[in-house]
Amino acid sequence: MTIEVRVPTLGESVTEATVATWFKKPGDAVAVDEMLCELETDKVTVEVPSPTAGVMGEIVAAEGESVGVDALLATITAGEGTAPAPAAAAPAPTAAAAAAAGGSVDVMVPTLGESVTEATVSTWFKQVGDNVAQDEMLCELETDKVSVEVPAPAAGVLAEIVAPEGSTVDASAKLAVISGSAAGVASAPVAAAAAPTAASTGKDVDNAPSAEKAMAEAGLTADLVTGTGRDGRIMKEDVAKAVAAAATAPAPTAAAPAPAAQAPRAPVAAEDASREERVRMTRLRQTIAKRLKDAQNTAAILTTYNEVDMTEVMALRNQYKDQFEKKHGVRLGFMSFFTKACCHALKEVPEVNAEIDGNDIVYKNFVHMGVAAGTPQGLVVPVIRDADSMSFAAIEKAIAEKGKRARDGKLSMAEMQGGTFTISNGGVYGSLMSSPILNPPQSGILGMHKIQDRPMVINGEIKIRPMMYLALSYDHRIVDGKGAVTFLVRVKEALEDPRRLLMDL
Repeated sequence: MTIEVRVPTLGESVTEATVATWFKKPGDAVAVDEMLCELETDKVTVEVPSPTAGVMGEIVAAEGESVGVDALLATITAGEGTAPAPAAAAPAPTAAAAAAAGGSVDVMVPTLGESVTEATVSTWFKQVGDNVAQDEMLCELETDKVSVEVPAPAAGVLAEIVAPEGSTVDASAKLAVISGSAAGVASAPVAAAAAPTAASTGKDVDNAPSAEKAMAEAGLTADLVTGTGRDGRIMKEDVAKAVAAAATAPAPTAAAPAPAAQAPRAPVAAEDASREERVRMTRLRQTIAKRLKDAQNTAAILTTYNEVDMTEVMALRNQYKDQFEKKHGVRLGFMSFFTKACCHALKEVPEVNAEIDGNDIVYKNFVHMGVAAGTPQGLVVPVIRDADSMSFAAIEKAIAEKGKRARDGKLSMAEMQGGTFTISNGGVYGSLMSSPILNPPQSGILGMHKIQDRPMVINGEIKIRPMMYLALSYDHRIVDGKGAVTFLVRVKEALEDPRRLLMDL
């Protein structure tokens, strides 16, 4: 009998979600209430359990697709392996049977996502000789943008690790080999190993292996992290939230590593070598370094500055922020004002929204706004598409959603490509003034900074005003000084009199 798996109720006013991750493939055996996939909405992550035991049939909604409430996600052939399985379901039982019979099963690199061709083996959670259960996490791979956990395709013993930590593997590489000689007892050690986790959290559930690793690296215990997974399971993003929350409060333990940060750099005396630590750059950090250096080597980067009086924007925000949040369900911040002001200025100075392609200049008749976001893994720039046609509420919702996905490491490559202009807000970290670097092949990036009260001369009188320095870095090959200054002046005018945005002035 075929059972349908459908999108569950997503919550009040939430009508659609995106399929983030499938934990099962067609042909895999599934148990009742075993997690099949994870859905993401604007506000929460929803795990979808299996309604019955059986064999995974067809996956109707692939990863990345948007689905509505009650939409068909997949089908399951009911039964516990006794019913005839479709042809597509044959390979998985064969792999499990091979392991159970004492044979071996190869652990291969899973699908990494569109346009991603290689990854780095970040961490092995198991060692050669360890017993593993089917679907237990073996290792974690790191791509340019996201982390991918690799589950065991069958129960048994980890016989060989082909790709050690730090090695680079392509999309079709073999990672390890599982032997089935101890498949029958693999589940017992796993249950025993899980006991400390269940005891420490007070919940009879296993936390995600990547979350355990992140907690160990951050020096956190499970009782300090609130799990949002099924039955309170702690996920990797939960640890990131706990780390961010701890960073905002005074923590005596956080001050301890400070002396290590002050250790001298090269040249290093021989007696100091033991006090250094060498850490391999993550793939994300390597990508950031390469792109920034490429920008400096290719573009003729120049920066021009101005300052803006934030009095009117702050007054408008304070007046309407409560009504705005009540109606739209999102806080009214400054980013929507800056995004709108930049879109307005880009229409008047289109070369700042253009790019050089060989001997041609490509002018964009749209604005895909990149919004730089700092994450525990490094700087990423998710793109808000067609920002010039969006309302304040739509912009704030998009920025909040992209920012959360960036911090959780769940942005896809497509969400970080195609930007035409970028805004970077260093002010949230306390920056008073800086010169941002272009995000190639874009020709402009606006740097926002800290709002600081300063004495200003207004109509012959000295008044205290909340001021912000603005910086526009631009490619001088395509943007002249006049255009850059005009752009900044238009942004300044729009922010100092927000009514101009409504009147398109």
